[in-house]
Amino acid sequence: MPKIKVVMAKMGFDSHYRGAMMVSRHLVGRGMEVVYIGNRLPDEIVCAVVDEDADVLGLSSLSGNHMVMVPRILGLLRQEGADRVSVLLGGVVPDEDAAALLAQGVDAVFGTGSSLDAIADWIEERAAGAVPG
Repeated sequence: MPKIKVVMAKMGFDSHYRGAMMVSRHLVGRGMEVVYIGNRLPDEIVCAVVDEDADVLGLSSLSGNHMVMVPRILGLLRQEGADRVSVLLGGVVPDEDAAALLAQGVDAVFGTGSSLDAIADWIEERAAGAVPG
């Protein structure tokens, strides 16, 4: 089975990168290929996903911009025909925001304090077809 490819990004000018880096390192340790692109705008994030032919897009939000940025990213993914990519959101995401974003097409939300193994397990299970998508 080929390596699972993950593009990991911070949205906009959110400068809190520690969590995204920790998740990225853990995923690499679990055998995934991770392309960390840092802080980018929605069109740049989607461009990276398409260029890298990613399986998963990991987005990190600690500045509260997720309700603006994530819908834009989801729309651009659909527009580019890349809506097969699993989209994960991590960080500080209130429950009501998580529910709204899941309804719009985010595949999973992992809040602060989520275990690194839970995130990696979810990605591996999704890639193996054990998690519907």
